Amino acid sequence: MESDILFNVQTPLGFSVRTTRRYWNLNLVKHEAMSGRELDVIDALQNPDEVRISRTDAEVLLFYRAERPGRWICVLAKRLNGDEGFMITAYPTDAIKEGDLAWSE
Repeated sequence: MESDILFNVQTPLGFSVRTTRRYWNLNLVKHEAMSGRELDVIDALQNPDEVRISRTDAEVLLFYRAERPGRWICVLAKRLNGDEGFMITAYPTDAIKEGDLAWSE
């Protein structure tokens, strides 16, 4: 249902990423550290430092935004078609995963 949309944001790669409140809460079961950090996830999607292509699925992109030296927020999003996608997960990390660079600031 439309009212359940938590966010739908435009990325610098020309497509939007959305998630619902329900899906966000499911993500928190695995990544409690992201509780209350919706704005950080939105920022990572809108203003990433870099975006990498998943090594296992070319339609999945990893958006990285630095929090401090040696720490990033990573948001995985799947691009469904030319201009839409959805958030798979989001978590804090101390390493940028390997994968081809899709975009860099």
